[in-house]
Amino acid sequence: MITERIRRNVPLKEYTTFKIGGLAKYFLEAKNKEELMAGIQWAKQQGLPFFILGGGSNLLISDEGFDGLVLRISSDGFQFDGERLKVEAGANLSLVVNECLKKRLSGLEWASGIPKITVGGAVYGNAGAFGVTCADMIESVELLDTDTMTIKTISFEECQFDYKESIFKKNKNLIILSVVFRLEAKAAEEIEKEIKRALFYRREHHSSEPSAGSVFKNPFQIPAGELIENCGLKGKRIGNAQISLKHANFIVNLGEAKAQDVKNLIDLAKKEVQNKFNILLEEEVQYLGF
Repeated sequence: MITERIRRNVPLKEYTTFKIGGLAKYFLEAKNKEELMAGIQWAKQQGLPFFILGGGSNLLISDEGFDGLVLRISSDGFQFDGERLKVEAGANLSLVVNECLKKRLSGLEWASGIPKITVGGAVYGNAGAFGVTCADMIESVELLDTDTMTIKTISFEECQFDYKESIFKKNKNLIILSVVFRLEAKAAEEIEKEIKRALFYRREHHSSEPSAGSVFKNPFQIPAGELIENCGLKGKRIGNAQISLKHANFIVNLGEAKAQDVKNLIDLAKKEVQNKFNILLEEEVQYLGF
C-alpha cells in the first residue's frame, strides 16, 4: 500500500540546494513510475494539491511549506544503446556525464558540477551552459499526463523547447518519466577536457554557499548578473540571504536564511534593474508555497 510509505510533516529544506523551505504536509519518495502514479492518485482522492520534486535546484520553497503531497522522483536507471542513452527522470545529470565518459559519448559535459541537477529537472527547464542546452541532444521524452493518468512518449518537436522553456513548464500536468538522448561518439580525452572546463568554470565563478543556481533568465541584451551588478547590488544582504559576491545572478544562503528574505532580494533586483535599464528580469527559479 502506497499510503504506508507516505510521510507527514517532512522538512523540505533537506531536499533543496537552497537549504530553505518549510514542511511538506505529506511526502513520498517515488522509486518508479508505478509509485509516482499511485501517489498522485492518492492525492487526487484526498483532494490535495501535489508537486513533483527532482533534485531541488532552481527551486525556492516558502517558509510555510506546502499543504499537499510532495512526490520526489528518485528513479535513476539508465541504458545505453549505441549512441542513444535512455535515462530515468530522477538520475543525477552530473553523474550521468561520468557514465557517458566511460562509453566515450559526448553532449552532456556542460552539466558537470551542477549540484543535484536531475535529468527531469534539466529537461523541464531546458537547462544548458556554454552555448549548449538539453534540447540539443533530446530525441524523445516519456511522460505521464496527470489529467488522464496515461503514459506516452513524445518527440523532440512536441517538447516545444525554447530558451529555459518547454511544454512541461507550460503544462504542469505533464510529468517527465524518462528521456532518450542522442549523443556523439568522441575521444575520451576530448570529453574529459570539456568536463574539466565546466568544473573549473563553476569552481571559479559560482558560490560555494547553498543556492538555487541562476535566479534569473539572461535577457538577450546583457547577462542578468551583469545588470544586477551594475545596479550596485552585488553583496546586498537581507537577513541571511545575499546576492552573491562571486556572481550577482546567484542568491546564497549564508545560514538559516528565510525564503521571504530571498524573495525580497529577487523583488529588489527586478525593481532596480527595471528602473535603471528598463529591462524586466524574468525568474528562472521556480516558487512553491508562495
